[in-house]
Amino acid sequence: DGSLWAWGANDSGQVGDGSTESRAVPVNVGAGFSAVAGGDAHTIALKTGGGLLAWGSNASGQLGDGTTVDRLTPVTLGGGFDAIAAGTAHGLALKPDGTLWAWGRNDYGQLGDGTTTSRASPVNIGSGYSSVAAGGYVSLALKSDKSLWSWGYNSFGQLGTGSSVNRSRPANVGTGFAGMATGGVHSLALKTDGSIWAWGLDDAGQLGSGAAADKSAPVLVGSGYIALSAGNFHSLAVKSDGTLWAWGYNLFGNLGDGTAISRSTPVFIAGGYAAVAGGLFHSIALKSDGSVWAWGNNAYGQLGDGTNTSRATPVSIGSGYS
Repeated sequence: DGSLWAWGANDSGQVGDGSTESRAVPVNVGAGFSAVAGGDAHTIALKTGGGLLAWGSNASGQLGDGTTVDRLTPVTLGGGFDAIAAGTAHGLALKPDGTLWAWGRNDYGQLGDGTTTSRASPVNIGSGYSSVAAGGYVSLALKSDKSLWSWGYNSFGQLGTGSSVNRSRPANVGTGFAGMATGGVHSLALKTDGSIWAWGLDDAGQLGSGAAADKSAPVLVGSGYIALSAGNFHSLAVKSDGTLWAWGYNLFGNLGDGTAISRSTPVFIAGGYAAVAGGLFHSIALKSDGSVWAWGNNAYGQLGDGTNTSRATPVSIGSGYS
C-alpha cells in the first residue's frame, strides 16, 4: 500500500519516526513510498511521484538537503527521481532521463564527480544510466547498454577494474550485466545469463569463489540467480527457483544457516524467496508471499522481531511487504 516501515538503531534519527530511540519492531514512517535504501546511519527513500526524501545522520551532507544537520524525520530533496542507493555516508539517485546524481561524503571519490570534495546537495555525474548501487565508500552503476561502472575506494580491488587505485570518475568493469551490489569492501554483479561475479576483499569468504583470496577483477561465483545483495562482509543471492543462498562472514549468524561458521562458497538457506538485503552483520529477505524474514545480529533490534536476541536462522517479521 506504499506505507514505509523502519526499525533498528536510531541514534541519528535514521528510523525516521521523530525520535532517537532504537526500535525492535517496525514503526510507520509514512505513506506513498515506492523505494527505500539505508546507509550507515541515514536513510533515503522515493515517493511514488518521484520525490526524493532523506533522514538520519548528516555530518557529511549525506542527506543532500544542503546542510550538515541531522534529521529525525524525512526531509525532501527534490523530485523527478526513479531509483536510489545509499552508501556509508553518501547517496545516489537516478532520474528517468538516465542522469545520475550523487551527494555526501567523497574522500575516496565515491561521488564520481572527479573530486574528493564532499557535497551537501546532489551533483550531476553523467547520463545514460539505468540502475545504481552503493556500499562502504564505493558506487556502482549500470548503463542502458548493460555496461557496469564503478568508482570510489579501491584498496582491496572492490571496484573490479583490475587495480587497487581509487577512482573519482566512473571506470568500466565490463558488459552484459543486469544487476549489482556492493558491501563494505567487496562487490557483486549479476549478468544477464544469471551468473554472479564477485571481487574485492575476501578475508571471510564473501566473494564466494572458495579461493579466500582478494580479487581486483570479477571472479565467477555461480549461475542460475535472479537477485543479490552484499552485506558488510557477507553476500546473499536468490536463484530463479526461489532458493536463498549465502556466503561469507557468519559470526552473528548473518548467513542464516543455523551456525556461526563463515562460508567461502554459497550455502543453501531456504526456499520461497524473491528478494534479499544484507546489512552490517544481519540480513533481511522477502518471500514471494509478501512476508519478511530477518536473521543475524540484533543488538539494536535490527531484526524487528521485538527482541535484542541475535538469530542464526530466519525469523518472521510480518507480512504484506513488497
